[in-house]
Amino acid sequence: MNGNDIDPQVREFVRRVGAGYMEVLGAGDFDLAQRRAAAEVVRAPWREGGPTMAATEERHIGASGVRVRIHRPVQDTMLPALVYLHGGGWTTFSLDTHDRLMREYAGRAGCAVVGIDYSLSPEARFPLALDEIAEVLGWLASEGNEAGLDRDRLAIGGDSAGANLSISSMIRARDRGEPMVRGILLNYGAFDEEQRDSHARFSHEAYMLDPAEMDAFWRNYRGEDRSPDPLARPLLADLTGLPPTFLCIAECDILSDENREMARRLAAAGVDVTSEIYPGATHSFLEAVSISELADRALGDASAWLKAVLAP
Repeated sequence: MNGNDIDPQVREFVRRVGAGYMEVLGAGDFDLAQRRAAAEVVRAPWREGGPTMAATEERHIGASGVRVRIHRPVQDTMLPALVYLHGGGWTTFSLDTHDRLMREYAGRAGCAVVGIDYSLSPEARFPLALDEIAEVLGWLASEGNEAGLDRDRLAIGGDSAGANLSISSMIRARDRGEPMVRGILLNYGAFDEEQRDSHARFSHEAYMLDPAEMDAFWRNYRGEDRSPDPLARPLLADLTGLPPTFLCIAECDILSDENREMARRLAAAGVDVTSEIYPGATHSFLEAVSISELADRALGDASAWLKAVLAP
């Protein structure tokens, strides 16, 4: 594959992002700090625009003081909420790179969005991010109502590494007997370290994410640990008893096969699954919503699903 199967508007997004990194970093080797700084610059145009919020606030939650950003599309005193976890291979990206994506869900689904600024790897490896997410979920369960967030109408979701953290958080909550949310939103998630056929099919640079980069992300997240821990590799987990789940699957993505497999395994475990495969979509395509009709449709599909699962 050489990129001819990518939706033209998504292909333009990939081209512009690639050109942006080349402009900021140039060719050659660069360290993680440089990659993180470059990501903020390159992603900046893609977080502009989108829905205007009635209110946005930041708080520090729990013993760890993890930062959250709360977007409210309307001034209602009580709103359902989506807890959102940004992608970036557990290693890069931020609340800022994904700010528009969070506001899109808030505006389209009519819910608050609580973005978590979880600690990045390799400085903070598995399972520290899961511990921080659990703190936020615990705060929502105990104090959410006082903050105008309906603790009985919560969902969790994320993209790529954030999708991994979302489903793993619910697996751990189930196993610990902790409160569950109403729904899980999984956008082109990283669910297993094993490489599948889609890694080879979409390994060309035209497809945004390549196998070597994904392997480096896993190593940053887990160090040298390659054990089949189901909280790190949720495709291996017992998936019974999880909340209804929506999977946004990018067809032209090295992770597409594991996303299809996750949909199959969730359904086999008796979970209420909605999965949509978006032809011509690459990894990260939702960020292209300012120029991509396909991203607009995918966000609309997921937001309609969210509105239904969070309904009173």
